[in-house]
This record gives sequence, structure tokens and C-alpha cells, in this order.
Amino acid sequence: MDFDAVLEKCGNFGRYQFVLLLFFGCTNLLSSMHYFAQTIISFTPDHWCHHEKLENASLSYIRDIYQQTENPRCTLLDDIVDDRPVVSDIGGCTEWIYDYERDYRSVTTDLKWVCDNAFNAAVGQSFFFVGSIVGTIFFGFLADKIGRLPALVCTTLTGALGDFLTSFASTLPTFALFRFVSGLSTDTLFYLMYIMVFEYLSPKRRTFGLNIITAFFYCFGLMMSPWYAIWVGTWRYYLYIASLPALIVLIYPAFICESAQWLIATRRYDRAVKCLKRVAKFNGRVVEEEVFKKFVSFYEEKAAIDAKFNPNKDTFLGMFSTPRLRKFTIILLLKSMIITISYDVVSRNMEGLGTSPFTLFSLTSIAYIPAGLTIILLQNRIGRKGMAFSSLLVSAIIVAITGFMIAFLDRDENALLLAIMVGLGRYGVIVSYDAEAQYAAEFIPTTVRGRGMANIHVIGYGFASLSSYVIYLGVYFKPLPSIIIALVMLFGAGLCLALPETLNQKLAQTLQDGEEFARHQRWYYFPCCSRKTDNKLNKEIANVPNKC
Repeated sequence: MDFDAVLEKCGNFGRYQFVLLLFFGCTNLLSSMHYFAQTIISFTPDHWCHHEKLENASLSYIRDIYQQTENPRCTLLDDIVDDRPVVSDIGGCTEWIYDYERDYRSVTTDLKWVCDNAFNAAVGQSFFFVGSIVGTIFFGFLADKIGRLPALVCTTLTGALGDFLTSFASTLPTFALFRFVSGLSTDTLFYLMYIMVFEYLSPKRRTFGLNIITAFFYCFGLMMSPWYAIWVGTWRYYLYIASLPALIVLIYPAFICESAQWLIATRRYDRAVKCLKRVAKFNGRVVEEEVFKKFVSFYEEKAAIDAKFNPNKDTFLGMFSTPRLRKFTIILLLKSMIITISYDVVSRNMEGLGTSPFTLFSLTSIAYIPAGLTIILLQNRIGRKGMAFSSLLVSAIIVAITGFMIAFLDRDENALLLAIMVGLGRYGVIVSYDAEAQYAAEFIPTTVRGRGMANIHVIGYGFASLSSYVIYLGVYFKPLPSIIIALVMLFGAGLCLALPETLNQKLAQTLQDGEEFARHQRWYYFPCCSRKTDNKLNKEIANVPNKC
């Protein structure tokens, strides 16, 4: 009797799962505020070089003066004569006049990272993703050694500590260091909880449960984050708000169990039985002791067979040792790189589009709800591969169109149209990003799922460290980030066709299972299309006359 059969008897969509989903919602709130603190703290308002004659002038007058210069934001003036600027031949700006958004002070205004120093923000923020590489490796290893739950607590508190320390930064080195510490928990605080929910949920309920919680809780966290920032007035206080709620993770062990599948994979059968009994009790189910004995016996026999025919322990590097598994693993790594950098660039590229970046970021975050509902409605119909392929393809088209609109339309006059396109672009990349998490979790064998998910995220976030620089390219040509990301997503859509479908398939437990997984499938296999083909074939067979 395998895990899924026992879990069904203990309850795979009962009170325990509702509590688990509630804590998953809390994790989504923490994750959204933590990850997009990158964006909130670095919004840069319109700015102009300071001149003593402009100290008491209105912003409209200052804007008119500097509009007469070649580089309005960063031109140093010697004088202003008859409402005309006299540009300085030497020197650069050391002080600026800012058009603050509701008096909010960001890190770029506070530390004067504008004009010649604007690159500092991109450098500092990129260390967040460097930290994610180290943290994902470390906490992924920790998750497979000491368990998902303790690793989840450690990574969440580490990320909160990094955000808290960042609020005290006053130089680029300290800012980069503390963003590195903060990045250690990205994205492990989310995906470790995701794995635990994934493993305790009924396979039929996974798509609904995981995505509806992510859609609403993550959306709520993102929509409120800009207004928290404006309410407190400074990036330093905002980081306090983003970090302190993480202390709630300390109560998680009192309510939820360790991953039973991890306990099975590491042959801690007694602890796995205790967890399942706790789930059964929480769900009000009575399960006979004989069921658990058969459960333990099943996995002990399976372990003995594996030890005989597969004496080497499964490792992530083992996913590269056989041809099919190696090909699929490489594709998953490339897809993670593409989706992560696309998600980050599209979600953060909010400035200079004719609308307040705070308002634009908040309102377009609503896209998480229709994105989650889209996955719920379609993923079990068109399959994981179909969702991955179509979402990347459609996103690439939307983002490309947005780039051309930015290039050829007046951004102030077409602010609403651009806002709609940005929202559609976010919708597409959110669908791609959320679908990727479930797809990878279902494909990677149980014995290396923690390390596998971790390493796939490592590669993804390592590549995403370039996102700050991609966004920075907009300084030279505003549509460039959109054009680059559209091409990257188009390539990713093509890669999806080479992956197998995991819908309605028995998931791999070991690397040997992973090599044989879905061997019968063709690259063009989609569950929605195959059903139509099978039905047509059945009708044709039924109409064949019986010659006997």
C-alpha cells in the first residue's frame, strides 16, 4: 500500500489540508512582500539637478526649465537667465530636486543613486539574486537532510533578517551585503512550503488548492505593498513591515507535520506513520493499524529491491546520468532561467510608462487572481505541457507588442493603454511562473525533489541576477527590456514541447522511475488533443462491421 493510498484513508482534502493551505497563504504573503521589496524600495521619482534659483520654484516650472536641456534629469546648470537654462561645461550634479511620489523616500533618492550613480541600484539589487543561489543550494540541501519543516523555518527567518538589516544600509557595500543575506531565502521560503502542501494534497485537488491560495494571498500582499510603503513614507520603515511578520513561521511546527514523503524517502518510516496518524486524527478519520503495517512493509520491500538493483543513492547529479532524464533536466533548468528572468523583468519594469509606478504595480498585481483561476480551469484540461507552452507563447506576443507601443506611442497620452498591456504581460508571466512550479515538482523524482527543485531554482535565480541590468537598459532605449524578454520567452515556449506531460501520470519516486517516465509519449502529445483522437478512433472501431 503506497503513500497516496494511505493518505486517501487518512484524508487528503480535509481539515488538516485546510490548515496547511491557510499557512501556505501566510507564506505567500511573506514571500510577496519579501521578493518585491526589491521593487518597492527602488522606485525612482522624476528628478533634476539642484540649483539655488530653483529652491522655491514649482515643480512645473523646474520641469519646463530642464526640458530645454538635452538630458533633463542630469544636467548641471551654471545659471538661469530669462527662464532659460545656462548649462555648465564642467562638473556634475551632487544634489537633486525630487518629485516625490506622495513624499515617499526610496533607496535611490536617499542614497543619491541617480544619474551617474544610477547603476549602483542595479548592482546592489543583483546581489539579492546572488544570495538566492547560495541560499537555494544550502536550504535545499538542508531540506533533504533535516527535513522540509525546519528548513522552512530557518530560511524564512534568514530572509526577514536580511530585509531588517538592509534598512540600516547607507553605502553600496553594506546594501549589497544585506541584500545578499535577504536573497538567501529566495525562493526557498515559498517552494519548501509548496512541496509540503503538494505532497499532502489529493492529486485531483493540487491544481485548485495550490493555485487559488497563491492567486489570492500573493495578490493581496503585492497590491497592498506599495501603499504600506507610502503610508510609512520611507524604504527603511517599509523593510521593517516586510520583515517582522516572518516571526509567524515559528508557530508552524505546532500545527503542521513534516513531509511524510520525505520521511519515506529517507526511510524514517516510524515518523512517517506518526505524521499520517496525526493527519488522520485531525481529519476525523479512523484508520486501522493494519493499514500502516502494510504501508511500512510496502516501502521496506521497495527499499530492499532498490538497494539490490540500484545500490547507489539517488542524487541530483544522477539526473544527468541517463539520456532521457538528462535531456529533460537540462530543459527544466533552461526553462527556469527563462521564466524567472521574464517574471522579474515584467513585474518590476514599472517606471516611465505614464502612470505612477506605485499605482501601476498595485493595480496590475490583480493579474494574480485571473492567472491563478486560469491554471485551475485549464491546467487539468490541456495538461502541464500545454499550459507551459501556451502561456509562454502568449506572454511573448503581449510583451513584444508592449515594447513596440512604448517605442512609438506617447507614454503620457496612452498611459491607460500601456497599463492594460503591462497588466496582461504580468498575467502571462504569472501563469508561466506558477505552472512551472507544479510541473517541475511533479516531474522530479521524490528522492531528489528537494535538491532538484532547489537546483532548478538556483539556475533560475542565478540568471535572474541579470534582470536588474536588463531593466537598466531602458535608460538607453525604453522598449529594449520588453523586446529582449519577448525573444527569451519565445525560445522558452519552444523548449516546452520537448518535455513529457505529467497530468494523470504516476509520478516518479526514484531516478530509475524518472528515466522511464512517460516513455511512450510523443513531443506533440497534449491530453486535450489525445482525448479527441481517442474518441474518434473508438467511434471508427465501433463502426467497423464484424465479419465474424
